[in-house]
Amino acid sequence: MKIKILSPFWGHEHLEIGQFLQQIQKAGYDGIETWLPADSKDQRILLDFVEQHNFCLVVHQHEAIGNTFKDFKASFITNLYKCAEIRPLLINSHTGRDYFTNEQLLELVDSAAEFSDRTGILVTHETHRGRMGYSPQMMEILFELNEVFQITADFSHWVCVTESMLENFSGVLNKAISRCKHIHARVGFEEGPQISDPRAPEWDYALQNFLSWWDEIVAVNDLNQTQILPITTEFGPPPYMPLIPFTKKPVANQFEVNCFMKDLLKARYQAYF
Repeated sequence: MKIKILSPFWGHEHLEIGQFLQQIQKAGYDGIETWLPADSKDQRILLDFVEQHNFCLVVHQHEAIGNTFKDFKASFITNLYKCAEIRPLLINSHTGRDYFTNEQLLELVDSAAEFSDRTGILVTHETHRGRMGYSPQMMEILFELNEVFQITADFSHWVCVTESMLENFSGVLNKAISRCKHIHARVGFEEGPQISDPRAPEWDYALQNFLSWWDEIVAVNDLNQTQILPITTEFGPPPYMPLIPFTKKPVANQFEVNCFMKDLLKARYQAYF
């Protein structure tokens, strides 16, 4: 198994895509996670860079619109096929709304599975607030109803939603770990989806909890002979990144924080590079 550490484009939209790709390559990243560029020229720049530099590409599907199930499903399927145009390793999906019924959410999962059968591109459903996987309680029900769908593990949302370090959710946490094919390596805490800076000693308890979960995901994927496990260092910009009051200045530099996480993960999992 190989691990690939990806940088998010999220938070760097002010940069030209080519400039950003050069920046993250220089910083030592193995690839990028981004949404489908709207501009065809940017798409070509992205694809050419990925091919020339053997970069790993994960595409993010978060743009499906519609507050009714019918509208959302149509937009969801359309967006999956748009993402497929640039042939990513996988598609990370913000699937559904948290108020859709279980039956409706599983219908979206089935639609994604049908898409994967047709295209050969895996769709992983992110554990994200406001979406299908917004809480461990909801996801446990869906796991019982569908035994095969796979996830992107972003447990920062779960610790925020449950106001815990998931001490009382070991059963569903283990199930989630067994289904994970992609990691969003952002550290959350009991009152929010992103700590201010993982380098700060006051957040070490949270960092260590998340590292232990990621260790288990790596071990499961190694055992299952996964070819590539992508990990995105997904510390985000404001408002995920706290701001100093009255200044609108972030308390830490997003890119520096993500590079710290990249280096930490590459050292921790060096046998997989």
